[in-house]
Amino acid sequence: MSIIEVKHLTKKYDQHLAVNDISFSVEEGELFALLGENGAGKSTTIHILCTILEKSQGDVCICGYLLGREDDQIRKNIGIVFQNSVLDPKLTVQENLMTRGSFYGMKKVEIQRRLAEFETYFEMRSLWKKPYGTLSGGQKRRVDICRSLIHDPRILFLDEPTTGLDPKNRKLVWEYIHFLRKEKKMTIFLTTHYMEETSHADHVVILDQGKIMCQDTPSRLKDRFAPAHFLWYTQPSHEAEIIVSKMGDPQYEQDHYVVNIQGNITAFLYAYRHQIVDYEIIKGSMDDVFLNCTGHSLE
Repeated sequence: MSIIEVKHLTKKYDQHLAVNDISFSVEEGELFALLGENGAGKSTTIHILCTILEKSQGDVCICGYLLGREDDQIRKNIGIVFQNSVLDPKLTVQENLMTRGSFYGMKKVEIQRRLAEFETYFEMRSLWKKPYGTLSGGQKRRVDICRSLIHDPRILFLDEPTTGLDPKNRKLVWEYIHFLRKEKKMTIFLTTHYMEETSHADHVVILDQGKIMCQDTPSRLKDRFAPAHFLWYTQPSHEAEIIVSKMGDPQYEQDHYVVNIQGNITAFLYAYRHQIVDYEIIKGSMDDVFLNCTGHSLE
């Protein structure tokens, strides 16, 4: 069941198309990744879906509510973690979260119940009384996620949530994301320019200059745009070239043949198991997908 439906979404600034006629859907409970360079239109798209920006054209339905007509209902069902903090640096973590909960019309007892859950799930006990502005980048991101979840939304939007974090804190953020999917069955909508983060996704959309270049599961995108390579370490010979050409068009580099895998590699290796001893199979990456899909590398 689709929890987000986007059809022909367009955002125009004067003559510049920041988002150019894009369409996609997000299934309930999945991790959806919007991948692209800075300026590709990712943040613009997420801000439109979160009712922060007005669309120029197109239709969007979120949790059964129409964007532009039922925005208040949409806001009740979504949470968002922005690239930059929106919390008060002088207030304590607890004061910030109590204030944010009140914005949703939550009673004090409801907010305190949610804070108790965060304390258990996100190890927040040591942070409650600290001013938000004194926290580290990783701690702030934890609090930002709690802020976005205070009203128990159905969808969590994460706009490049790990940008600027060190590897340890990036790992912690991803542990929280996996927890929310597993324990809360929450739908996660992620924008990122980190290739490795798309490997966690159920569905990936690659956006370039406001346009969707391709979309599918990571594995299908790799099959389509980044075929695996077969490397056979052997001396060049006419006999070896005949064998390896059965998998595709071979090239010889230094001490091995390289060929894009076409067909059943398992059957091929079994058939020539006596000749092919030293070999590697290099799977395609999302970097290869982006390059072959857009025509340039992700900076």
